[in-house]
Order: sequence, then C-alpha cells, then structure tokens
Amino acid sequence: MSSAQLRTTLARDMRVGAGNVPLMLVEHGADLDAPRVSFDVDVDGIPAWTPLSLRRLTERVAARAEWFARRGIGRRDPVALFVTAASDVFLNFFALNRLGAIPALMNPNMPIDVAAEFIRKLRGVGVVVDDDHAALREHDLGVPILGDAAEIGTGDPRGAPEHYRHHGDDPVAITHSSGTTRTPTAVVHSHHSLFAAVRAVRLTEARPHGPVRELTALPAAHAAGIIVLNQALCNGYEILCLSNQGGPFERSGEVILDAIERWRPTGVYGFAVTWSELARFDLSTRDLSSVRNWSSTGDCAHEAHVRRLVAAGSHPTWTREGVVQVPGSKFVDTLGSTEMGHGAFAIAHRLGSDRYDRCVGKPYPFAEVALLDVTTGEEVPVGQVGQCGLKSPTLAPGYWNDSAATYRTRLNGYYLTGDLMYRDEDGYYYHVDRVNDAVDLGDGNWIYTALTEERILARSPEVRDCTVLAAKQPDGTVVTDVLLILRDDADPEADHEDVVRGALGEAAARTLRRVEAVADDGVTVGPTGKVRKFLMRQRILADATGGR
Repeated sequence: MSSAQLRTTLARDMRVGAGNVPLMLVEHGADLDAPRVSFDVDVDGIPAWTPLSLRRLTERVAARAEWFARRGIGRRDPVALFVTAASDVFLNFFALNRLGAIPALMNPNMPIDVAAEFIRKLRGVGVVVDDDHAALREHDLGVPILGDAAEIGTGDPRGAPEHYRHHGDDPVAITHSSGTTRTPTAVVHSHHSLFAAVRAVRLTEARPHGPVRELTALPAAHAAGIIVLNQALCNGYEILCLSNQGGPFERSGEVILDAIERWRPTGVYGFAVTWSELARFDLSTRDLSSVRNWSSTGDCAHEAHVRRLVAAGSHPTWTREGVVQVPGSKFVDTLGSTEMGHGAFAIAHRLGSDRYDRCVGKPYPFAEVALLDVTTGEEVPVGQVGQCGLKSPTLAPGYWNDSAATYRTRLNGYYLTGDLMYRDEDGYYYHVDRVNDAVDLGDGNWIYTALTEERILARSPEVRDCTVLAAKQPDGTVVTDVLLILRDDADPEADHEDVVRGALGEAAARTLRRVEAVADDGVTVGPTGKVRKFLMRQRILADATGGR
C-alpha cells in the first residue's frame, strides 16, 4: 500500500484513534522496518538517537503491556505516569492503551507535593515513577507505586494480551491543565477526540515535498505531545521526541538548537515558551538550514519571537532549474489548550508577514467558534471582545472526577476556553488575554495583559520576554507591574517606562506602579513554563496593602 493510500485508509477507518495507532498501522500493512521514532535517551538497551521501526516500537510496547498485565492492570484502570523521559511517557501510553487502561500523564516539572495531591484526586490504581521522582514514594498517595519506569520494559512481549478494541468514546488519556491559577486539573481525552484533528486535517492535507523529519520539544505528557507523535506515525514521517531536560529555564533553548543541528529536522514543534527560550540566542550562528516549518500550540506566540525564527531555516522553491532551497522558513501558530485537545485556530507567518498583534488566524474547518457575552450568552459583534466559545470534535469530554468544573465551562452548548478575543471584518481572530488576567477599568477601558506584553516586545528589541500583572485592590483601584527579561546584550540601566506606557495605552498607563528588569527566575512559572500570574498578583496585592 502506498503512503497516500495508507493515509486515506487511516482517515476513513473509524476504528483508528489515539489509543491504537501502532496496531492500526500494522493491520493496514504499513512498512514495519522503516525508521519511525527516535528518542534522546536509551530505550531498553537501544542507544539514544537510534530510530525505532514500527516492528521494534510495537515490540517494546508489548513488553510493557505484559509487565502491566502481570500486575493486574486492565480495562478502565487509571495509572499515573510521573516520569522524565519521553520514551517512558509514550511507550507506556501505548502499552496501557493496549490493555484498555487509562494512562494519566503528569508533567515531570510538577512539584512533588502537588503531584501527590494530583494522584490522590485521580483515585487510580497505581503509579509509575523514575529516579527523578523517587521522592514521591515518601508521600501517602492512596495507591501503590507499581514500579520504576526502568523495569517496565523487561516484560515478555510474547505474553502480552491481545489489543483492547476501543470505542470512539473510550478514555485513552488523562492529562492536566497548566496549573497557572490552581492545582493542575485532570483532563480526560477520548479515543476519537484526541485523534479528530489528525483525521480531519493531518491525514488529508498535502504531503510536503521530500522527506519529512519532525522534532518535538513539546512536553510528552501533554495532549499536544500525543497528537504530534500519532500524526507523524500515521503520515510515515520520522520523529525525534526530546525528553524534559529539567525546569523551563534549565531546559534552555541550547538543548533544542543542539538537537536541530544534530538531527536535521524539517519541522520543529513547541510551545510559546520554546520560542522565548530560543530568542536568547543569536540564531544566525547556528545551522538551522534544515528547518522549513516551526509549529506552535498552546499560547499565542509573540511576533518578536516569530520574526527571528522565520528569518532562519530554508524552504524549497520550484524554478526552471528545478527545486532549490531558499532562505526563510514558515511559522504555524495554532492557539490551543489541554481542554481543546487540539488548536482551534491557525495562522502561518513567513518573511514579510504583517498580520500580527496577537492575530491567531481563522478557525480550522472542524471548529465552530463563537465570541460570547457571558452575561447574556449572546455573540458579540465584529470588533468587540468576547469570551471564546468552542464546539469541536477535538474537545476533551471533561475533567476527571470533577463534574462541577466540567459543566461550569459550558455555555449555550459551547466550551468556554477562558480566552478573550475579537474578530475583524475579514474573519480573522485576535487573542487579547486570558479571562483571569484581564482587568476592567470601567468606562469601556480594560487592561489586557497578554496584548500589552505583545506590544512591549514588538516595540523594544532589548526585551526578550516580559510579564504584565494587573490586580484590583480591595478599594477598587488597580495597580499594574511590568517585569522585563532583557537580552544578554541589553543595557540593564536603560529606562523602558515610556515603551511600557505606550503599550498599555492612556487609561491603563495610569495604573502603572513599576517597571522592573528581572532575571529569568524573577517570574513564577508552572510545570509547562506558563507564567503563574494568579500567584504573582497575590504578591502585588500584598505589597500594595502592606500585607493586610
């Protein structure tokens, strides 16, 4: 079967979903020996950076399935995975789904005490840890630790049970929110919801010219990590999965740049924080010529970071002399979240692109979007900011063990994503802030912190990243603090207040209390690298009221 025929077959076969991609590839006659997946760590004695074929991949998955089965794990059993290596996440994800169990994937940067509470709320049947998270053994989890990730691959693949046959609504993964406002919330994904975008878009879009090699720096434990791996497997692309290298600042962009130069991918996947990490480097000194596409999801990426990336890399162009590589790459931004399952909007940027200012493009064909006035439930007119409501087959069915939170996010049949947006006359959508981070100043004036950050970065090349925090005090007045992370070569004594005030606008600028340059660790971030503005606002209020 040709690659094109296989993609069409997979898209049409409704048995295929997020929980059984390797099985379905084998059943439909995919090449068993072509290189498929590489990891940056050793896997069961297979050296790091060695590509696994579909044959080897399914064997390693079967070994783990047999190990879990011998410990009584079976259909509908939630098993938490608190591990660092991408291989330990993905191979155990497929192994548990082979048994009909439900892997609960935990970001390895989650603090141990928070992880213990997350596991207790999960009410599963067991936990897998690795050496990096051995301290979890000291906590009361309510469930046993099944074993160390290093031993699970020792199972006998010949004794693995037959693959469980999933229904489209079956749960195949529990991931979690970023935890920027609270303890991370467990989000459940179904067999079809976590595959819907792959089926609707990734298996039907035109295949790129030439070989495709994709590098993912996305957290393996995130829904986006699973989606990217499955779409690469189904399309027959080679993929390199980077493991978590520590916290957001320890896992510097240098790790990703080194991997690009070594592995020569044509595409790179990451979150908005990934591009911020790369922005600290002079990309012209690195060999990024293999990269044609940068693909982002989660938060909207900043123009200042995107412009640096599209100036790097190369792309094929057809001439009279044939196909030639020319400088410049493409950046595809897909605004999404854990609960959305897959980005609902997409926009592509190239050299010369000028539709920025937090434009997230237009919705995918599978996504129905409405910007709502949450007081009335009615759609707001063009040009007016409203809360984003989404109907999509990619949506997570809800929150695990939390029906109240599940239904609280629904309005008029839409899922409320928590994003504030407006659309223009041409049907393009613009993201201005998260609902929890924006502040109403009255008289139609607002502080939109994300939009302000975008405009500061666009106006000040000395600023590598920034965080805007606005908080309403008990007396109703608003204070705004702006924290700037400067480039290494920037003047640390330079005054940036005029730039900040211009980005805020006249009404919001009147609330400005301070503009301060800080180090990377001067900003509090969650497990996925997102800024925890909620916690930082509490400190602002404590400072402003003298701790009262």
